[in-house]
Amino acid sequence: MSKMIKHRNITSYSYTHFFVKRLIDYLLIFCSLIITIPLALIISIAIKIDSPGPVIFKQKRVGVNGMIFDMYKFRSMFENADQSLHIQHINDYAAGNLDTDKGVKLKNDMRITRVGRFIRKTSLDELPQLINILIGTMTLIGPRPLPLYEVEHFNLWHDARLNVIPGISGYWQVYGRSAVSFNDQLRYDIHYVKHKSILLDLKLIFLTIWVIIRGKGAG
Repeated sequence: MSKMIKHRNITSYSYTHFFVKRLIDYLLIFCSLIITIPLALIISIAIKIDSPGPVIFKQKRVGVNGMIFDMYKFRSMFENADQSLHIQHINDYAAGNLDTDKGVKLKNDMRITRVGRFIRKTSLDELPQLINILIGTMTLIGPRPLPLYEVEHFNLWHDARLNVIPGISGYWQVYGRSAVSFNDQLRYDIHYVKHKSILLDLKLIFLTIWVIIRGKGAG
């Protein structure tokens, strides 16, 4: 598989912005290890007990400047779950065929395990993405990295979304949530790209924590 997709723009970080952003990533990860390590161990055990299959799920996602990378999550579905259901759901979402007032996430998905439902609701399935942050393919705050079959629906103006490093949480996850159209979701993300700053990142980090505490997950 190609390591890049066609992309018409270029990353726009200043050196200082990039350095401070990465410093915040590493500092927050380091400070959270006392909680995340035992939590990850408990989740891993629960996943293995609940259903057969690997603990970690990885999927090809599109990152900064169209770079394709492996994004890691705790497995929340049964092993070898059929992805065509979600692909069709995304096709309907991009085409505007979903009632976004009822949310845009796939409902009553029987592919999700019992433990999977819990870790998705609490966003704990995202913990392995700390590995992505450490190796530089993701950051704490930025547009979510999308699967290739979703990026295929991008138009020219959508490409600005790929100008920054993708994140675990971002502007859409905090302000848009799930009740927005495909284009509006991308507008939230592009708004972040155009207004990115360290101060905005810090604000979104605290708001993400609040969203998770309220039980809505990080998107």
